[in-house]
Amino acid sequence: MTARPHPGLFVTLEGGDGAGKTTQSALLEEWLTRQGRSTLRTREPGGTEVGLLVRDIVLHHRGDIAPRAEALLYAADRAHHVETVVRPALERGDVVIQDRYLDSSVAYQGAGRVLGRAEVRDLSLWAVDGLLPDLTVLLDLDPAAARARLNADDKPFDRLEAEKDAFHARVRQEFLALAAEEPDRFLVLDASRAPDEIAAAVTARVSDLLAH
Repeated sequence: MTARPHPGLFVTLEGGDGAGKTTQSALLEEWLTRQGRSTLRTREPGGTEVGLLVRDIVLHHRGDIAPRAEALLYAADRAHHVETVVRPALERGDVVIQDRYLDSSVAYQGAGRVLGRAEVRDLSLWAVDGLLPDLTVLLDLDPAAARARLNADDKPFDRLEAEKDAFHARVRQEFLALAAEEPDRFLVLDASRAPDEIAAAVTARVSDLLAH
């Protein structure tokens, strides 16, 4: 296991809409707090004041956004978020728990919008000066099951949630492909399992990373 480039630990949660990322982020934060760890829980987009503005544009704008413009908006948010929030927290030694990061852009814009994996990934890596998570938890869920969960929430879909089934199928397959290519970084979990079972698997992996 290679040494981390910062004193803290960077954990991201990925997966389709409705997979349970927010729930697992909260459970991990609670567990780490009980262990006496200093944590920062954040999200993309929306982890800064600038990010909230970008989030409103990319998720709630009424009208089309060109796919390349969408990818650039996410990358701009990511650059500002990492520079002003994430990297300072990692340098302090915090455990950063983040809902979505660059793998979401590769899946949603690279595959979902068919912009291409390499181009979108390179754009994000440039935006964050190469910062990769120490652990990425992929909550894998069939898009039909995810849509049923979203329907149960009785809230209007955002721009990405409202995309067609084929879009979400491409996103899921890209997430799984990314995980297969970087098995040391990814922890893939069946998001249809009980939340406490998923949380136990996540905390076991995080505990192992913190011990090294």
